[in-house]
Amino acid sequence: MVELPDDLPVFERSAVRLVVLDGDGRVLLFHTRDPDHPRLGTWWELPGGGMDPGETYLDTAVRELREETGIVADPAQIGPPTWRRRASFVHRQRRHLQDEVIVPVRLAGPGPDVDEADRLDYELEDYFGFRWWPIPELVASGERFYPGRLPALLTGFLAGEEIDEPFELWS
Repeated sequence: MVELPDDLPVFERSAVRLVVLDGDGRVLLFHTRDPDHPRLGTWWELPGGGMDPGETYLDTAVRELREETGIVADPAQIGPPTWRRRASFVHRQRRHLQDEVIVPVRLAGPGPDVDEADRLDYELEDYFGFRWWPIPELVASGERFYPGRLPALLTGFLAGEEIDEPFELWS
């Protein structure tokens, strides 16, 4: 186990992240910041969040996608959790320690605008933009992402590779 910084109370949870791929081959990412930690700057992250008690990864994926984007997905559009990872990051006044699975979500047409109606209050503050990224642009980008290795691992993930990513101390 990697030693975590002793900076904030630790909050452990299981989470699901979503690689939402539209019919034009673009991936949805949120432009994000943490108002409590301006030193982190801004970054682009995959939608997703923590699993509620009793939920499966599929339940969480459908719920988080609807809450964060307004997109209502059929469970058949969500692929298997072939990318597994453990990561830690600061968010607000806690240090998160997460066991995450990442799943593909394939939409038939071009990606819609994001509907923020069901977002939580902190999500409305943290997410200040979104973008449908063409895969080649994302893979070649020098921007900061969460997960940090998203550009390096995305192509293999979308091709169906099983990924067991080493621990990431993101922030």
